[in-house]
Amino acid sequence: MQPIIHIKSISEINKFVKGVTKHPLVAVIDFSKVDEMIEEDVRVSCDFYSIMFKNYCANNLRYGRQSYDFQDGSLICIGPRQVLTMDSEIDNKEDMMGWGLFFHPDLVRGTSLGAKMKEYTFFSYESSEALHLSDKEKTTLFDCIQKIQNELEENIDNYSQSLIVSNIEVLLNYCTRYYGRQFITRKISNRDIVSQVESILQDYFNSNTIREQGLPTVSYLAEKINLSPNYLSDLLKKETGMNAKDQIHYFLVEEAKNILLGSDKSISEIAYQLGFEYPQYFSKLFKQKTGNTPQEYRNLN
Repeated sequence: MQPIIHIKSISEINKFVKGVTKHPLVAVIDFSKVDEMIEEDVRVSCDFYSIMFKNYCANNLRYGRQSYDFQDGSLICIGPRQVLTMDSEIDNKEDMMGWGLFFHPDLVRGTSLGAKMKEYTFFSYESSEALHLSDKEKTTLFDCIQKIQNELEENIDNYSQSLIVSNIEVLLNYCTRYYGRQFITRKISNRDIVSQVESILQDYFNSNTIREQGLPTVSYLAEKINLSPNYLSDLLKKETGMNAKDQIHYFLVEEAKNILLGSDKSISEIAYQLGFEYPQYFSKLFKQKTGNTPQEYRNLN
């Protein structure tokens, strides 16, 4: 496996592509102007946010391409310290069309956008969960990039940061909208994923796994489905109104109801059977989801 190249600053990413640093915390790179190609697979990790548009569509989607995917290009959003593998089979000269926006967390720290960054969950999606864009969407995002690039061409003044950050926020909000559209256009395959999640949870609660390993986690579900935790959670939220954690809690509470009414086990025994280390956590969650404590539910039914 190739070693990971760790890039700490915006000036380093500019050196990596032989570009010029115009701002210490943000850069826009035109991939068509990058002369030096990558000759072998390289794994890269950065200390900043990366948004990259390429003119090809990712060919390694784990859940398969569907006919309704757009073919005009794909967008990948990567958070700090995540690892991206750049594929030498794709990155040859004729394919090097597109752009990259890179900005350090310090750029948005203390701003309204900085407070919202955790809401943009697509920064922790896998590269195989790229956003596929239509021509219209591609143009809209490129308009945002051009405004940021134009601002970088100006001398830095008291308005530079707020204008750059504002345009980044607009771009991220469009990304949120387009990912919402993609979840809708993939409704058929998404329903299959929902069914898989339900089946996995049902099997988990019906077997000894929960007694041996404790409560299932979002990461466990995501690994079983071959998706990133955030992508799976966002997909489930769009399809069912419940994110991955809510789905786990729903199956947990339903199983708890069955045991409460179908046995005379104590609340502590049921809590341990369901994978809780401390019975009070089970009681708190059960009341949060049903409005009654486990004992109250048993007495009422």
